[in-house]
Amino acid sequence: MKLPAQWSKVPLYQVANVQTGLSKSQNRTGPSVLRPYLRVANVQDGYLDLTDIKEIEVPASQVERFCLRNGDVLLTEGGDFDKLGRGSIWNGEIPDCVHQNHVFAVRVVDRAVLLPEFLACEIQSSRAKNYFLSCAKQTTNLASINSSQIKELPVLVPPLAEQRAIINASAAWDTAIQKTEQLIAAKAKRKAGLMAELLTGRQRVARFQTEWRSWHLGELFQERVENNRNDLPLLSITREEGVVPRNGLERKDTSSEDKSKYLRICPGDIGYNTMRMWQGVSALSRHEGIVSPAYTVCIPGPEIDGRFASYLFKLPEVIHLFYRYSQGLTSDTWNLKFHHFAAIRVRIPEPEEQIAIASILSILDEGLALLKLQREALTQQKRGLMQKLLTGEWRLLVPAETDV
Repeated sequence: MKLPAQWSKVPLYQVANVQTGLSKSQNRTGPSVLRPYLRVANVQDGYLDLTDIKEIEVPASQVERFCLRNGDVLLTEGGDFDKLGRGSIWNGEIPDCVHQNHVFAVRVVDRAVLLPEFLACEIQSSRAKNYFLSCAKQTTNLASINSSQIKELPVLVPPLAEQRAIINASAAWDTAIQKTEQLIAAKAKRKAGLMAELLTGRQRVARFQTEWRSWHLGELFQERVENNRNDLPLLSITREEGVVPRNGLERKDTSSEDKSKYLRICPGDIGYNTMRMWQGVSALSRHEGIVSPAYTVCIPGPEIDGRFASYLFKLPEVIHLFYRYSQGLTSDTWNLKFHHFAAIRVRIPEPEEQIAIASILSILDEGLALLKLQREALTQQKRGLMQKLLTGEWRLLVPAETDV
């Protein structure tokens, strides 16, 4: 790749220092102090998740060594593949915060040559991701990089004026993505509030006045136990995406080659993960296919609307019932087989009101889905734009006097 005029390409160590973090097993002789502690979970691609910050004891003599500074570009060592080389910038969000040894702090040497915000953009680029993957130590499910490999990362350095222009372009897209995420959060909160009201009868749909009745789930559903259907496609039941084709998921396929015991599921059925129903893993199916025997498949009867039930089964109070009725000695073995599921009692309205409630919640879901598509489109557009700008393939017009 030919670089534009005035651009240079250098290994990272020539323009920045790579600081390793504090290990939990670090020798702690002498007095120590308690400090906020940044972990891999806190560092996402392009932003920081500071909702859960732990504290750790730091030797008083080493606080300065491990303390983050404004403008440090944070880079994750790895673990799962999605944690490899995640990067964001630290702007002093939490005073006196240190970082763990699985989070590197990349500290620009001279801001008259390279701006930390620009380096953060580079570290998030597909070019950097490909570099990290090419040199990472990998096993089947894990990948990690070390400080020596990070120091050799090839960095493209345009003039400062162009760096600033690229930073501003990235920030504009980030603002649009952030506003979309705020809308998603607000709409999700509104949906959760309406679910709590409508699915418990605290708020009734206009024109319905019939008293709600209490039923055992075994009176409302029957179990579908049909197997030996290898002619049908393999499906998977997820908490967030519902019932989806298994080949559309990114995670590794661990299904058995012998699928004779896999269960048939049909449109309108509700399937749930027998060992994770207490975590809310259930969904209404729009597909016909087969699912692992680790799932339970339920057929709604005439007194329960499938869409209504799929929302009801996401209500925290009902999920707590699934937890209470699950059997097993530890959380690793808890399971809710159909006969235990059938013993649970729920209070529901007549089917017509169920359909009306489900329609209201479906409209909110459609709005959420559109916002999520918009967020994904903005993310993809930003990724494509930055790919062009960070390699110099596309140039931004900047005033010549910007660097003066």
